[in-house]
Amino acid sequence: MLYQALCTITWKVDPVAFRIGSVEVRWYGILLATGFLLAYYTLQQIFKTEKLSQKLLDKISIWTIVWTVVGLRLGHFLFYEPEMFKTAPLQILLPFDENWHFTGYQGLASHGGVIGIFCFLIYYCWRHKINFLWILDRLAIAVPVAASFVRIGNLMNHEIVGSITTVPWGFDFIYGGFGIAGTFRHPAQLYESVVYMSVFAALTIYYFKFAKGRVAAGRTSGITLTVIFVARFLIEFVKEVQVQSEAGHVLNNGQWLSLPLIVLGVCLLVYSFVKTSYPECQYKEEPETEKK
Repeated sequence: MLYQALCTITWKVDPVAFRIGSVEVRWYGILLATGFLLAYYTLQQIFKTEKLSQKLLDKISIWTIVWTVVGLRLGHFLFYEPEMFKTAPLQILLPFDENWHFTGYQGLASHGGVIGIFCFLIYYCWRHKINFLWILDRLAIAVPVAASFVRIGNLMNHEIVGSITTVPWGFDFIYGGFGIAGTFRHPAQLYESVVYMSVFAALTIYYFKFAKGRVAAGRTSGITLTVIFVARFLIEFVKEVQVQSEAGHVLNNGQWLSLPLIVLGVCLLVYSFVKTSYPECQYKEEPETEKK
């Protein structure tokens, strides 16, 4: 008991980093932006390695971020609060509550973000005749670092907490609200963040030290999808129920949504070994209109 008392952590970090008037700037938003910047920098180094244009990088990066945020937001309400589409559709689209107080975008679902990325890539690759697996494999290297920072943001926000535990590293999330504060719980956000950062580190080492621009089609995307969503599936068992409608279920929404992504990841990984190919980017810059 003494050992546990010495090791457990009372998490007192204020979710708000600073305030500008009535506007609160939260650690979550800062960490989300930091994750996006690090993912962009990683992708920039990949494009330099493969001698691809900054223009293509910026187009892919900007639209990937936009569709990731759209997917994260819509995914949350589609999978966890579908009634909001009828009762308060404007709150889904706008970062304000019913009294028009700025709240930021509270409520983001990672599975929705993945779906958003896939939808954008399918269209973009069709529109510009780019090999789909080529671009997916490059994004699969960079995206996990953003995902890792998002989970640290959840930790700072005292949200997506784990179930009650007696492990010596349990966290007491004092801003977690009724039923959360005053109890020691699994830091599930940290578990996920460590997995995502490990995937990022392993794949960047693989790409820059070994592959050096030549990635078998489906290899890195297969690894990312498989490892991340297997981890997500397992970690859900030590998470607190996110919505009351899931209480008592053997598997929650997050786990059901992870299963098809795990299957897709395994299929891509197997494909990368069975039918080994090394696609390259054949993107051609659109000619600029001559100024008269």
